[in-house]
Amino acid sequence: MAYTITLLPGDGIGPEVTDATLRVLDATGVAFDWDEQTAGMAAYDIGGDPLPESVIDTIRRNKIALKGPLTTPVGTGFRSANVRLRQVLDLYANVRPCVSLPNTRARYENIDLIIFRENTEGLYAGIEYFDERNQIADSIARVTRRGSEKILRFACEQTRKMDRKRLTLVHKANILKKAGGMFLDIGREISREYPEINFDDRIVDNMAMQLVVYPERYDCIVTTNLFGDILSDLAAGLVGGLGVTGGANIGDEYAVFEAVHGSAPDIAGQGKANPTAMIRSAEMMLRYLDEKDAANAIRDAIFEVYDEGEHLTSDLGGSASTDEFAKHLAERVRSKAQAS
Repeated sequence: MAYTITLLPGDGIGPEVTDATLRVLDATGVAFDWDEQTAGMAAYDIGGDPLPESVIDTIRRNKIALKGPLTTPVGTGFRSANVRLRQVLDLYANVRPCVSLPNTRARYENIDLIIFRENTEGLYAGIEYFDERNQIADSIARVTRRGSEKILRFACEQTRKMDRKRLTLVHKANILKKAGGMFLDIGREISREYPEINFDDRIVDNMAMQLVVYPERYDCIVTTNLFGDILSDLAAGLVGGLGVTGGANIGDEYAVFEAVHGSAPDIAGQGKANPTAMIRSAEMMLRYLDEKDAANAIRDAIFEVYDEGEHLTSDLGGSASTDEFAKHLAERVRSKAQAS
């Protein structure tokens, strides 16, 4: 039986890394029926909306989507389609594993972190006001008990499910005493139900320093929307950058798996893009579908290809094109999938 998945190739390098990812997924032997849809700049140019209702409808029908990067204008223009998608589908948990790979020229080795980020509220709730006369801009961070409970329980459940031992809650409760204080209090309440997890907390600015100086001391991190956005990119930097880290947006009913890097229009169509991030997001999708053997085949093949270092893309000092990297990786995945 084939899985029906909504496919959003995205903008810029999106179609290239999407094609590479589909090649690797095909090599696993798992069958997919791709429901391809247009979102992002192409959709905006066609109908004035980067996230048409028809796209949302297909995800609601199929329950799962695989998504390439979508362009978001900076400082002006339309609101982020990524944020809208998370809010409309209540994809309240953003999951960002940051795991070291060989030959990425990263500053650290043996990093294995997972960041759980609240994904629908906080400063990204979109509550903003502008006083034209006085030139005052207000952005309100909305933190709710319901939203906090959902992400904190999700993080605890996933930490236990993956047999990890430590979960660190990141906050700014020393200054944001209402919003940050409530998030911290709820985290402490819920953590008591998981005595096998070593639960602690850190103030966000201290956490940023800790991740740079002592990243090996941390395991799982849970935090609010903006802090999670920043720290997950920082953690990606520890292991080689956004080009090698996957991402997932998960709710109670739907899940969207995506490459979290930008659309890089400056190199679009040149075969230079590294598709690893989207491939690792697809690996996360396979685990969500309980296709563990296929997911393990991709994971192990990626580590082997990176360790050999002979078929890497130019961002990692190699000479392989996007398609050449994917072709070589797919051959390795196929061999492993058949052996299992």
